Amino acid sequence: MALTIQSTAFAPNGPMSIKYTCEDDDVSPALEWSGVPERTKSLALIVDDPDAPDPAAPKMVYVHWVLYDIPPSTPGLPEGMTKAQLPKGAREGKNDFGNTGYGGPCPPIGRHRYFFKLYALDTMLGDLGAGTKADVEAAMRGHILEQAQVIGTYQGANGPAKQKKR
Repeated sequence: MALTIQSTAFAPNGPMSIKYTCEDDDVSPALEWSGVPERTKSLALIVDDPDAPDPAAPKMVYVHWVLYDIPPSTPGLPEGMTKAQLPKGAREGKNDFGNTGYGGPCPPIGRHRYFFKLYALDTMLGDLGAGTKADVEAAMRGHILEQAQVIGTYQGANGPAKQKKR
């Protein structure tokens, strides 16, 4: 069985609710996965937006969430995941908002795609400090058994997204 990831909060390639964005509650959507390979020692999750700042002229990939050393027995993450709720041993990296934890969509213009990428690894990555996506990707190199992704989309409710909190 191949590694798969899905969310009960949005259909694949479908729109995400404002609830998961900077315009509202800014909580992480629930995620579920299955098909974790038998030899997996840890999982990593990276959520990013390749459409920043403008889907018509993207200039960067904006990182919204970095989690790693997730135990392979973990079947998913609940909605509104907090540091206190992380599975035992899981670690958070730094997102492009300059924080650890989830930072929801906050697009300035257009409909953006948010890639929720799950990696099954044959090793634990260990303490990378407040490692960035680049740090986690470098540590994963040569250790990825399988990977899966699900994409959600979001466009600001009233034109450019208005940050409620950060």
